[in-house]
Amino acid sequence: MKISAKGRYGLAAMTYLAQHYAAATPVTIISISENLGISKIYLEQVFALLKRAGLVNSIKGSQGGYQLAENPRAITAYDILSAIELSLMEKAAPSSPDKMPELDRALVSRVFEPLDRAIHEALASVTLDMILTAIAEEKSAESLMYFI
Repeated sequence: MKISAKGRYGLAAMTYLAQHYAAATPVTIISISENLGISKIYLEQVFALLKRAGLVNSIKGSQGGYQLAENPRAITAYDILSAIELSLMEKAAPSSPDKMPELDRALVSRVFEPLDRAIHEALASVTLDMILTAIAEEKSAESLMYFI
């Protein structure tokens, strides 16, 4: 499975917002762009999709920016990617419904539907809070490394 740059950037930007969730202050796209090394214009496109999906709130004005619409424990990787990766969540098209409908039904029931369920379950099982925990664990593991 290949997730586009837009999907990866969306996950990274939402994780960045999750890191600032406790402060309850909006985070600017410029700040996200500078800290993550992602184009501001590209982030604006990503945040338009995230806002449309109700995952972020935008605050206008000089002190404005973006905030998570919900607690990081409530937002999953599935929520984010389904807002950004529209084609990733589409159902597979029939391969040969006219010539061999039994082949198509077998592929759908044995391959495509189980694959769709597995992807959904895997992505829905990972919250932004879990990603933050993994980041903290990575930092902790790095600080424990000894070099000779």
